[in-house]
Amino acid sequence: MSTLDLLRQDRVLSVVRAPAIDDARDLCAALVAGGIHVIELTFTTPELPRHLERAASTAAETGAVVGAGTVQTAAQAKQAVESGAQFIVTPGQGLEASAIVATGHAAGIPVVLGAFTPSEVMTALALGSDAVKIFPAHQLGPKYLKDLGGPFPGVPLVPSGGVNAGNARQFLDAGALAVSAGTDVVSPADVEAARWSDITAKATTFCAAL
Repeated sequence: MSTLDLLRQDRVLSVVRAPAIDDARDLCAALVAGGIHVIELTFTTPELPRHLERAASTAAETGAVVGAGTVQTAAQAKQAVESGAQFIVTPGQGLEASAIVATGHAAGIPVVLGAFTPSEVMTALALGSDAVKIFPAHQLGPKYLKDLGGPFPGVPLVPSGGVNAGNARQFLDAGALAVSAGTDVVSPADVEAARWSDITAKATTFCAAL
């Protein structure tokens, strides 16, 4: 099953931002136990390639599909691919967005470019983005996402930023392919302290709200 098909099925991915990750394998196992299989580790975490390699090499054990987020350069995209990332996500579109898409597609993995405005969504699609991340989604909420669906019917949109158990269902009802679960599920403190059971419990609660 492709990453996008898995997102269509699960309707959620987890975005991990933390100053440190105790063990990426255990982190992934904790999230999968709570019902979240698609996991985005971000370049804002120090030593991300090492964590990606750990998560990717143990994916058969955990059942996770792990990708790289906050990718801003082609060099980072190359690092992500070489570390085993199964998808790439960007926060927006910089001068290297086209090269990032090319790097991901050359490796046979999907790329999700970040956007906020209709013009940015159009640019992301023109660059070959497989889905479009709408960030920061909480600024205008589910109604804005629904409005974007008017000119872009069928475009897979993934709201990220400020999505929580209280509003996730509204984003899905507004037409989102899936939603990004951030600190509502994986707080930096829980990740750094390896509080895996807490993360599983929060993931379970989030998925139940969907």
